[in-house]
Amino acid sequence: MKTPQINRGAPVSMLLLLLLTGVCINGYKPVIIVHGIFDGPKQFETLSSFITKVHPGTEVSVIDLYDNMASLKPLWRQVRDFRKAVDSIMQKAPDGVHLLCFSQGGLICRALLATLPDHNVHSFISLSSPQAGQYGDTDYLKWVFPDCMKKTVFRICYNRFGQKVSICDYWNDPHQRSRFLQSNSFLVMLNGERPHSDMKVWRENFLRIKKLVLIGGPDDGVITPWQSSHFGFYNNTESIVEMRNQDFYRNDIFGLKTLDARGDMSVCVHSGVKHVQWHSNFTYHIPFFCYNHDKSNTFCLTLY
Repeated sequence: MKTPQINRGAPVSMLLLLLLTGVCINGYKPVIIVHGIFDGPKQFETLSSFITKVHPGTEVSVIDLYDNMASLKPLWRQVRDFRKAVDSIMQKAPDGVHLLCFSQGGLICRALLATLPDHNVHSFISLSSPQAGQYGDTDYLKWVFPDCMKKTVFRICYNRFGQKVSICDYWNDPHQRSRFLQSNSFLVMLNGERPHSDMKVWRENFLRIKKLVLIGGPDDGVITPWQSSHFGFYNNTESIVEMRNQDFYRNDIFGLKTLDARGDMSVCVHSGVKHVQWHSNFTYHIPFFCYNHDKSNTFCLTLY
């Protein structure tokens, strides 16, 4: 099994390699961006402009759905509508697309990849997304549940009402494991932690991607634990269980281990970047170049 490439930071000039390095063919694959909680297309204007400036002609689509407060709607409802929007773009791109998904959007994208047969997503870039769940007293939590601390949020999230709020769909209280497995209707389904009849098909659909890039860092300040952006999470003593020690990885439930074995998964760790700066401030060393395409030790993410 190949070890996923771990990159710990690089100058912003390397971001140009994201767009400029690759095998020359006619045109570039469209880039589809899915925003996170409490934001929308406006927050991605800088990134979109940068991509089109460096690579004129690249089609960049930031999906304008469930913006701002509407991002609190149940995630399965959001997945349904984002899937329709993404599918319409893919139908016009026979050579495939790249999917860049931020924060909560990374979970939406994972779900639409699992549930969208015959998708043609080449690269799935999960940018600071709570892929293994969320459990922390952050500002975002206070905005949603101002009178709650992390230890009591399960009382809201793990019931029928709570599952109608997006953050509850991936709220993963390590001290309430049995309630999480019983009551959650989103993340446990994606991870296959509660068996269901679509697990095999979802796994096959997800494995249609050619590359998976997981990006996150210790100074994020929102994704808690920050290792969740790399599929790591707390155990019941709040110690981190890394991705490869998670049951869903070891049992290869939804394809993560297979991607790793194929050499098609890259893990990027970067310090000094706060959550809202991953996509908006290019003065930071944003590690969007994480693929080891060959033995030349050239690390870049190509949008060809």
